[in-house]
Amino acid sequence: MFSKFTSILQHAVEALAPSLPLQEDFVYHWKAITHYYIETSDDKAPVTDTNIPSHLEQMLDILVQEENERESGETGPCMEYLLHHKILETLYTLGKADCPPGMKQQVLSFYTKLLGRIQQPLLPHINVHRPVQKLIRLCGEVLATPTENEEIHFLCTVCAKLKQDPYLVNFFLENKLKGLASKGIASLIAEDMLKGQDSVTTDTGQALQPGETSSGADQAERENDLPEQADDLSTSLDELNFTPSPGALAVPPHGDYNLVNSLLNLTKSPDGRVAVKACEGLMLLVSLPEPAAAKCLSENTCLCELLTDRLASLYKALPQSMDPLDIETVEGVNWGLDSYSHKEDASAFPGKRPLISFLSWFDYCDQLIKEAHKTTAIAMARSVRKRFFGGVMEPQLMQTSEIGILTSTALLHRIIRQVTSDALMHEIVYFILGEQREPEKQADINRHPLRHCLIEHCDHISDEISIMTLRMFEHLLQKPDEHILYNLVLRNLEERNYTEYKPPCQEDKDVVENGQIAGAVDLEEDPLFTDLSPNTMLSNQEWLSASPSASPDHSKNDGKTEVHKIVNSFLCLVPDEAKSSYHVEGTGYDTYLRDAHRQFRDYCAICLRWEWPGFPKPLEKCNLESAFFEGYFLKVLFDRMGRILDQPYDVNLQVTSVLSKLSLFPHPHIHEYLLDPYVNLASGCRSLFSVIVRVVGDLMVRIQRIPDFTPKLLLVRKRLLGLEPEGPIVDHMTLLEGVIVLEEFCKELAAIAFVKYHASSTP
Repeated sequence: MFSKFTSILQHAVEALAPSLPLQEDFVYHWKAITHYYIETSDDKAPVTDTNIPSHLEQMLDILVQEENERESGETGPCMEYLLHHKILETLYTLGKADCPPGMKQQVLSFYTKLLGRIQQPLLPHINVHRPVQKLIRLCGEVLATPTENEEIHFLCTVCAKLKQDPYLVNFFLENKLKGLASKGIASLIAEDMLKGQDSVTTDTGQALQPGETSSGADQAERENDLPEQADDLSTSLDELNFTPSPGALAVPPHGDYNLVNSLLNLTKSPDGRVAVKACEGLMLLVSLPEPAAAKCLSENTCLCELLTDRLASLYKALPQSMDPLDIETVEGVNWGLDSYSHKEDASAFPGKRPLISFLSWFDYCDQLIKEAHKTTAIAMARSVRKRFFGGVMEPQLMQTSEIGILTSTALLHRIIRQVTSDALMHEIVYFILGEQREPEKQADINRHPLRHCLIEHCDHISDEISIMTLRMFEHLLQKPDEHILYNLVLRNLEERNYTEYKPPCQEDKDVVENGQIAGAVDLEEDPLFTDLSPNTMLSNQEWLSASPSASPDHSKNDGKTEVHKIVNSFLCLVPDEAKSSYHVEGTGYDTYLRDAHRQFRDYCAICLRWEWPGFPKPLEKCNLESAFFEGYFLKVLFDRMGRILDQPYDVNLQVTSVLSKLSLFPHPHIHEYLLDPYVNLASGCRSLFSVIVRVVGDLMVRIQRIPDFTPKLLLVRKRLLGLEPEGPIVDHMTLLEGVIVLEEFCKELAAIAFVKYHASSTP
């Protein structure tokens, strides 16, 4: 109480006394602080019971006032005094000793305000960045201390200063860093700091420039200039008994980047606000463009380990079984807003709290990698792949428990949907698919076991697992990474050895001129289509009128199969008696055109930078002698497509969805293999069209055995569209639903084929 009264009295006296020059006033306040330590024997009283906070605040106000009164960039006498007399070094020592109790908070606050309120660059001065570096080491030593708020604000202020002037980060990299091509002045400073020497200290406070050094004589002369009070103060400080808290966190062995290590420690704080601020500080540091800092951060700190270990621990905290729908639809996933109240949540489900925590931390890792310098981003992404995906998720995905497979696949699917950073996505792709790019062979099962396992899950005995894995691959295909499509499909189509090469002859030319394609099968003569009436096919004029307006170039023969023939081939695959869409308004083929156009445009934007060829590789240059294998991914999809009449409706929807996404890619070999019915298939090879033809052949036989097939088919379609209420179970429901999916899929493929032709024909 007496000290507070003294402080009030002092303020009153200062207000009435004539104003002193700023420098004298500044020196007065600093000497008042030093006198406290020289004259006071009781160091147990809290700092708030002394005048120290008031004097520090007055010193800050004087420095700000001095800067405002001078020209920009000019250092005033008060700032010169602060730098020359190493005031920040002295304050650091007082804060480290925390004498009187609470002094560490005051020192942290003073540093923070000084760096934040003074506009001129201070960190280049050795008498600023050296004590700042030392104070950084004190931050995060112990969690949940009373100084945590001041520590994180101080660290974030330093990070913000480094973001403004990235080159300053070199002052905070210590000399343990290996691999630098040369040592600049920052390395010399760090080396001296480690040795406890002052050989490069410039007590005048001038910023060091590369190539500048200080002689021993100059150093001695400057030391002689220090005031006598400093000697007395240093003696008093030596008598202080400072013992680190036994609960202090052990600093990791790689201590070259203490700013990062302190922030990493504070990310573990039980105070969520402190942890988020620490994450924000790390976000600023990883984005600095300085290569030396990026290398130090990735090689000499525990950043990568902390990110992945916490990701792994949060994943392991999840329940063994979770509803895939809950995993897919959970909202509120944002690393900076990881706050959740079970009581306030009307849509709570078991495991929601740990799920949000896991996804929020993954979101932070993703954003951190996205913002990071390329060197740091690659290192962090590889660490996540090795320590989390490979070490934790892979065993879960390859287990035998169906519940475990379903949950882990749903989580992988959610991760793929959520990830946005290219570096992390690339590592996830390598984790799932491997790095192989040569054509697949049927004996390649063990080349990358996880890839084969996940593809096999697309044809799992559990429909839920099949659907979830197919959805995962569908979203994977939409990611902007060239390796995905190449690994799954393109590497097996590169040599076009699915085709049978027939050298053109005069007879073929005559056939082409007559409107037929050499070697093609005329569908009207195919025994599967003999019962089709001409009314089911679109003429050239009808087709073009139902489609987007064609450019004048459409009439030119560019060597491609005429688009109307391709479209009619798909539209006529399903026989009349198996069609039901023309009985329901708004389900015509043209409804797919708009979606196909939009999706194809999106896929073209994704593939633009991959520099794909515009035309197929000439057959003369292809190795047609090698045996063709479509690859395990297409094999499973084609096998599933071949069973479309005997599979559940939801499975069929997902299989056809993946195949339509593949068909949209603007690569000539994919277009030829999946969308050209007239391709000359080599012996023993199958294409998407040939698979559908076999399904239709089976369908035409089975139709004859089902009485009232067409009315039942129409009823099922109306029920699926919600136009009819649910009623008694219809016989052969699976078959009828499969026929409806087949008809819609053929219309979708026709629309995709036309849109792709239209786009390639438009200049």
